Order: sequence, then structure tokens, then C-alpha cells
Amino acid sequence: MGKTFRFTKSTIRISLLLIALVVNSCNTLKRVDDDELLLKKNTIYADSIEVKSEEIKSLIVQEPNTTLLGYPLRLNLHNLAKKNPDSSYQVWLHESAKREQRLINFLSKKQVDRLGKSFLVSGLSEWLKKVGEAPAILDTTKTRRTLERLRAYYGSKGYFNNNTTYEIDTLSKKRRAMVAYKVDLGHPFMIDSVSKKIASRAIDSIYTLHKAESFVKSGDQFDLTKFASERERLSTIFRNSGIYNFQESSISYDIATDTTKLANDQKMNIELNIDNFKRRGDSAVTSAEYKVYKFDKINIYTDYLYDERDSEQKFIRYGDYTIFYRNKLRFKPKTLANAVFFEKDSIYKDIDRTRTYRQITSLGVFKYPTITSTPNDSAAVLDANIYLAARPKYSLGTSFEVTRSNIQQVGLALSPSLQARNLFGGAENLNLAGRLSIGSSNDPSIIDSRFFNIQEFGADLTLDIPRFWFPFINTSKIIPSYTLPRTRISVGTSFQKNIGLDKQAFSTVLGYNWTPSDFIKHNIELLNIQFVKNVNPDRFFNVYQNSYEQLDAVADNFDSYNDAINYPELTRNFETSESSDDPSLRIPLGTTDFTNAILNGTVSSTADEFQTVSRIEERRQRLTEDNLIFASNYTLNLNNREGLTDNQFYQFRFKFESAGNVLSLLSNIVPFNENDSGDQLVFSVPYSQYLKTEFDYVKYWATSRTNVLAFRSFFGIAIPYGNSDNIPFVRSYFAGGANDIRAWSPYSLGPGSTDAINDFNEANLKIELNLEYRFPVIGNMKGALFADAGNIWNVFDNVEDPAATFTGFKSLEDVALGTGFGLRYDFTYFILRADLGFKTYNPAEEMSKRWFRDYNFANAVLQIGINYPF
Repeated sequence: MGKTFRFTKSTIRISLLLIALVVNSCNTLKRVDDDELLLKKNTIYADSIEVKSEEIKSLIVQEPNTTLLGYPLRLNLHNLAKKNPDSSYQVWLHESAKREQRLINFLSKKQVDRLGKSFLVSGLSEWLKKVGEAPAILDTTKTRRTLERLRAYYGSKGYFNNNTTYEIDTLSKKRRAMVAYKVDLGHPFMIDSVSKKIASRAIDSIYTLHKAESFVKSGDQFDLTKFASERERLSTIFRNSGIYNFQESSISYDIATDTTKLANDQKMNIELNIDNFKRRGDSAVTSAEYKVYKFDKINIYTDYLYDERDSEQKFIRYGDYTIFYRNKLRFKPKTLANAVFFEKDSIYKDIDRTRTYRQITSLGVFKYPTITSTPNDSAAVLDANIYLAARPKYSLGTSFEVTRSNIQQVGLALSPSLQARNLFGGAENLNLAGRLSIGSSNDPSIIDSRFFNIQEFGADLTLDIPRFWFPFINTSKIIPSYTLPRTRISVGTSFQKNIGLDKQAFSTVLGYNWTPSDFIKHNIELLNIQFVKNVNPDRFFNVYQNSYEQLDAVADNFDSYNDAINYPELTRNFETSESSDDPSLRIPLGTTDFTNAILNGTVSSTADEFQTVSRIEERRQRLTEDNLIFASNYTLNLNNREGLTDNQFYQFRFKFESAGNVLSLLSNIVPFNENDSGDQLVFSVPYSQYLKTEFDYVKYWATSRTNVLAFRSFFGIAIPYGNSDNIPFVRSYFAGGANDIRAWSPYSLGPGSTDAINDFNEANLKIELNLEYRFPVIGNMKGALFADAGNIWNVFDNVEDPAATFTGFKSLEDVALGTGFGLRYDFTYFILRADLGFKTYNPAEEMSKRWFRDYNFANAVLQIGINYPF
């Protein structure tokens, strides 16, 4: 139950008094003199139309004080600081003739002198000045500099005759001002013709082939950014067409205007100039015609720490490559050759150089390589030298964590690891990682009385191969090596004690991934096998208390006190605690006997009682049975983000998974055993069979230079069929949590309109929408307002509860809505996040009570997380 806060007249008066004191102390004009103006707003007009572009607004030199949701927080923090705290302290100290001497007698002369520089006297004010922001006093010098920037910007867009002015609105003489920058654009200059003057024949020939894609075209408006883009485009083309030494400074433009034309007919003639290669010597600058260079020798030095001229170095020739080494060659020549994209007699390409860097680095066995090219100008050939320094063969690592969760009050985890590089000479890397954790839990079902009464340990062995390992199939023509193809083979196991049902898990994965570009990434798990064994299924009702309480509530109608005469066989199912006369079902014998008695008809029950017990038993069987998942999946990732500072991008992830189909086909050849329900068994365990697909889309909009609007949508569904009528718990969906719908705790929302009827609520259909507005607060502290909507449902499985089942568009009225705010602190390497979510629309309530019923701090949920939720 939530708490209701009532406000009396006295508390309202006190609150109003406190607000008045804060407002008085945070007067925005406190540090603004009578002859000064506080800048409140800037506006730019181009031909009387307000400019909204952030790119153009960034040209303004002087900005108003920043605000937090319209409130100038940093300005008012700065105003709270004393202007000269040390001087104020000295005045106060000498106001009374005896005050200084009394302080000296109480402290000391030295301590009294230091008191003026202490945090209490001056430190707090200095801190407020540091985190705060001085008032933006209007400076007309900066205003005129802004006009110069605007004039230059619009001039670069072809408005050479633009005229800029500004107007200051003093806002009725309240010592505040708004500045309006006005730009009269005039008529733009247009490109009339484009000609060329190219010194090198090779450059001229290459340019002619790619002229049609030029950014500078006849008939377009003059735009300086297009000229810069064209220079960059041409430089990239030349450097990928054999001109290894091309200098972008060789490109220039001559611009001529026709002064005989009318003022409104402003045409420009553009001449593209590409000079010869210039080499600066000791006494003079010489020039030479650009040539197309081809590779002659390609040398790979595997021991970069040694001088390449070392006479002790040995070498072998492999295809187009000469591989140098010392003592013994530790790497397969084919592996080294596949990592280099230069070929003998092929022309030089910058893209091949970049791909060589990426591929060698991705092998994980070398430090960052060094690549040099030695030209023979007379023959127009290059010798490529690739210097490699190997990483250590073996390396050890370890990590230590202190954790806390809903399972344990405190936990300690140790994760040691051993990595073996270049295991078989082909840059194969083997990683062995272990995990040992102990924790303290106050779960009453745990008999262990030690402080650290829960344990979990496991290990994972992963082999990473820098190519596709697929027997009898050559995939290099389909998936070239520049896409960084990799194969991952892993096996792992984990064991739990006094955690849930004490699961033992075994898994193995055979997967492939490749990256055609920075925008696209593919991942295929050909085999993803997971076996989960529940060691202590009899602890189900100890762990899942909600299910137990529901079953015990039904059993209250059949307890030994009320119905011992009618059903004496149930008497042994109950026990009475010392603190209560209400008998409870014993676990596990009592719960099992009572469930069987109801479902077998041994005792009479109502339809509702029978249905409740039946649903509890179905869930118990599902969560306690062992799982065998034999799956394959494919994941596509698209991401056009161009760096960590890019806040104008999108991400898309699609995943499709199929489980059990291979085993189903094998069952037609090799008959499998079956259990009582007709499910086919592999190693005495029914295997899971389902189809699962997910769509995840994230979009960022930069609403200003510092503010971001982020959106995420997710849809996922898993459909059981064949050998399964439900989805394994480890493959199902849940709602709530720090990265989900933040107004609900993990697993506490849904399914549908049910009110968290289970301890861990999950289902096989999920819809989620998230919207978050992020803005700066103070320094590295950021703020956010968010709205999360979504829910989970059961569909196409064995759940019959209509409140938990998705039946069509009408079920969308059960989409929950949580809103709230959060704070984030940026530690550069990670972000610590705290979000406070409020249940705005709760589908678990009655239809008339769903909106804002629990919208208060008593029912709010605090979520702590690392980095942004999406």
C-alpha cells in the first residue's frame, strides 16, 4: 500500500516561506549592475525568416545562461557564492575589536588566518562559482564578432553581397536583453561553367572517368562546402587508383565572375586546377608528374623488434610475399598472406592499406602494425614493408567484483582467465575463463546458516579463429577476408548452490560473424546448444513464494480444522507454526499431495479452485523440468553512428532463431523415447522446439548541441510448436528493470493485465517503446525525462488465462506506461545512472483506476544502472 501525504495550512505557509527565501537568494539579476544587460535570448533571421539550424546557431559567440527545464540553475548557483569571500571574512573579523582576539584565544593566530581560506568561508563560494555559471552580460564586441561569422558563413553559401545587422530588445528596461541578428542575403552567385587544368596525364585520365559524380556542377548555387567535399572525393579516388603519393593541396580552384552581367544574374566560371607532385628539398621545391604505381616486392617482417637488415633473419617466399623471421616462423604463411591486401603488379589503393591494418589488428596476435612504401620513381613501382610485433604467447587476467541483487544482500565474485594466442600457428586464440562467486542470502528456505550461504561457479572455453572454419566448403569468394570473418567455438558450464532450484547449465556454440562495413554486421550461430538441469526441483514452492501462497490459499478451504471429517487423508499435508494457528501446506510432500488430490478428483473442488491449482501445477512442471535447447540463429546489426559524439544516428537489430528442427528431422531416422505427455526425449529430456524473432530499433535526434532525444522500439515473439507447447524460461521475455520499463522492477510487470501473480513473470510476446530526453545539468552531471511503454503476453502456448493472453488489438489496452526522471554522471569511461519511475498507466488495475493511481513517490521505483538504457 502506498502512503498518502496530507498538507496542512501551517506546512503550506512554511513551504511558501522557504520558496520565497530560495527565490530571493537566487535572484538572476543579483550580479548584474544597473548599466548592464543580462542576455536572455538570441534569434537569427535570414530575409526575415527565423533560422532554426543548429549549425548556424553555433556561430553565435555569446550565448545566454544555460537552463534546466527553463530554470537558470547554474546561474543561480553562481549567484549564491560570495563575490569576495576572503574580504568579507576580514570585514566580519574586524567589525568587533575583540572578535579577532577571542578567536585567536579559542583557536590560534595561524588557524584564524587559515580560516579565511577554508571551505566553510571561501571554499564553498569557490565551488559554487566553479559548478555555476557567471551571468551572461551582453557584450556588443562579441555581438559584432557574431555578425562577422554570419557574414562569412552565408558568403560561403554563395551570398557574397549579404548584409548583417543586429537589434537589441531591452525587455522594458528590466536589465534583460534579447538580441536579434538579421541577415539580408541578396541574390546568390551561381556556377555558370566548370573547366579543368590538370598537369598530370594520369590524373587527367582518372578524373575524366569520375567526372560525372562531381559535387561542383554547372547550374548549382555556389557552396564552399561542396568544393571541400569535391577535393576530398578526388583525393580518395586518386589514392585508390595508384597515385599513392597524391597531395590534396595539389587541388585548387580559380573563380571568375562576369562583371558585364546584371546584378541579378550573378554567374561564376570555375576552373579546377590539379598541379604536379611537389617535393620540398633542402634548398628548393621540385615538382614531378603524378604516376600510377604498382607493387613490386611485398615484405612481411614478423619480428619488428629486430632490425630488418639483421643478417640472422631468415625468409621464405609465399605467393607474392616474402616473409622474414628470426629463429623459427611461428605463423602460418597463409594466415599472414590472407591478412595483407597488397598484391604484386596490382596498383596501389588506400583502401587496401586500411583493410590490411584492420585485418592484422583483428587477428589479436600482433601489436598495431607499421606499413611503409618505398617507391622506385623511374619504374613507377612500390616495395611494401609490413612490420609486425607479436604479442606474448600467454597472458593471465583476473577481475574482482562486489555485487548486490534481489537474490543476495552482498556477493563477491572472482573471474580468472588464461589466454593462449596463435595456438595452432594460424592466429587461433584460446581463452579459458572461470567464475567463482559467493553471496549472502536471507532466504528462509536455505538451511545453510553460514554468512556466505550461496555459491556459483563455472568456466567457459572459447576458441576464436580469424576465418570461417567450415569443413569442405570454401567461403572466401562469398565472404572476402576484408569483411573480417571469424569463427567462434565455445563450451561452458555453471553450477549453483542455494540459488533458486540450483541449476546446472552446459552450453556450446559454433558461430560465425563478419563485418562488410562499419555500417553492417552479420552473426550466425550454426549451433547453440544449451542443457539446463534443475538439481533441486522440490524447492519450487520455497523459491516461488507467490505460487505457494496461491496454492495454500486454496488449501485453506480443505485444512484439517474445517474438513478433517470429510477428508482425513489431507490432515498430514498441513503444519501449524508457533506464531499462527493457521495451518500451511508442508513443502514438498504436502503441496504435492494436495495438488494431486485436487487434479485427480480425490477431493471435491470448485471450478475456480481446480483451475487455479491446474495453472500452478503447469507452471511448476514447466519451471522444474530440465531443458534441452538445440538452436540456430541469425542476427543482423545496422548502425550508422560515426563516433561516440554523434547524436544523430540510428541502430537496427534483427534476430531470427529456430530450435529443435534438426532433432525433429533426426527423429524420423532414429526413433526417440517419449514421456507420458508424448514429448520426444533426448538424453531423457524433452527438447524444445520453437521459432523466435526480434526487431530492435533505436533512433537519436540532436535537438541542440547539448540535448538529445532518444527513441527505442522492440518487438519479440517466440512461438512453440511440435515437441513444445511453451517456451523455456531462459528464452522467454520479461518486463521491468533498469533497461526496460523503469516504473516496474524486473519480472514484476505482466503478463497482460495480471498483477504480478508470479515471482518471476515471463511470457513469449513482448512489445516495448521508450522515449528519453537527455540534457546537461551541471558539469558531468546529466539529466533525463523518460516515458516507457510496453508489456508481455502469452500467445500460441499452453497458457489459458485470458488476462495474460494476447488476443488481438484489444490487448493493446494492457500496454503499461511509466514516466519519470533520472540523473547520470559521466565518468568518461562509463556512465552511472539513477532513474526514478512512476506508474502512470497500470494495466493490472481496474479499467477505471489505471491512470495515475500509483503516481506518487511511495510507489515509485528507483533503478540503478551503468551507461544509457539504449
